[in-house]
Amino acid sequence: MKGSEILQLIILLLVIADFFWEQWLKYLNAKRLDAPIPGEVRDIYEPEEYRRSLEYNRANYRFSCIRAWFSFVLLILMLAFGGFGYLDAWVRTLTDNPYQQALLFFGILFGVSFLLSLPFDYYDTFVIEEKFGFNRSRLKTFIADQIKSFLLTILLGGGILFLVQMFYLQTGKSFWWIAWLTVSVILLIINLLYSDLIVPLFNRQMPLPEGELRDRIFKTAKKAGFSLKDIYVIDGSKRSTKANAYFSGFGPRKRIVLYDTLIDQLTTEEILAVLAHEIGHYKHKHILRQMLLTVALTGVSFYLFSLVIDNSSVAEALGTNHPSFHIGLVAFALLYQPFSRLTGWLLNRLSRKYEFQADRFAAGMQLSGDLISALKKMAAKHLSNLTPHPLYVEVHYSHLPLHERIKNLSNEK
Repeated sequence: MKGSEILQLIILLLVIADFFWEQWLKYLNAKRLDAPIPGEVRDIYEPEEYRRSLEYNRANYRFSCIRAWFSFVLLILMLAFGGFGYLDAWVRTLTDNPYQQALLFFGILFGVSFLLSLPFDYYDTFVIEEKFGFNRSRLKTFIADQIKSFLLTILLGGGILFLVQMFYLQTGKSFWWIAWLTVSVILLIINLLYSDLIVPLFNRQMPLPEGELRDRIFKTAKKAGFSLKDIYVIDGSKRSTKANAYFSGFGPRKRIVLYDTLIDQLTTEEILAVLAHEIGHYKHKHILRQMLLTVALTGVSFYLFSLVIDNSSVAEALGTNHPSFHIGLVAFALLYQPFSRLTGWLLNRLSRKYEFQADRFAAGMQLSGDLISALKKMAAKHLSNLTPHPLYVEVHYSHLPLHERIKNLSNEK
């Protein structure tokens, strides 16, 4: 067998192995739905609500399997019959400009993927989420969100793609460290300006009105030694009944954002406990550490990409005799998957450690009882799975399972 044929076989085997590994994990997790409920969370659901939570999680499992199989079969067909090579050959008939070739190549792949995913997104929102009482989106909002997401991806993704390719064509294989630094700066800027530039495209943000909740939040932040400029409320209820809260930005640009559904569903004390947990992330410098780790991993990714970008065997494995930036990027994405799974697992392990520390910080502010109450309420409102499989948790959970969090918090009282 030629080197390109061996490489094609390796790519196929990696894709197949990754797919069935994920399906096995999801299967194990779904089979655990009937496991006994841990004592720490036995009081979350009434019997009828627990039955609904099981139905909801099973419905999501079945739907995710259908969606995953659809994507898997398409990718296998593309690899087995040289679909990427045919697309590369076609875009070469349209233009000789390498920048235009890359943008056309990925633009077509993204456009087709976007259109094929629309029915799945619609079903998820207007059938599953609707059936279980979560969806509040109107069709108009759904369509607008899809169009905005499409255009935003084209703008940001296309812009970054163009810059990285320009560095490659101008500097050769040493492009990786220039691209790494540039993309890292872009990601940092996006993170800093996320609430000012990205969020307003999809949601309305308003300062939290004067009153007890606002006063208590500022008082809690001051007690924690956390400087806070303002608090915003986002209209999450226009799409879903699910509640959330997050911090964004760094330094003087950091802000607290509360979903209106969170304010509706939790008491003031419970909201303060959730925010104390988030403040704990800042006080322990978790956000900064995760950002630095992401930057480091981005650098490793770009370096590995530089090793395969102009490899003729890689190009032939995808069905073309023309090594190029865009073909190299597709091959790299497929070959990188095992490393991505490994780093994802390690990052989730680190994240679970950070979540435990943030919970302890909230407990240290005498808010463990209120945080437990808030976690239970949100789990019930979200119809959360109370019995996830340990292996699925180990690989995919960025937070500790709810019963472990509650057990830890109870010990901190």
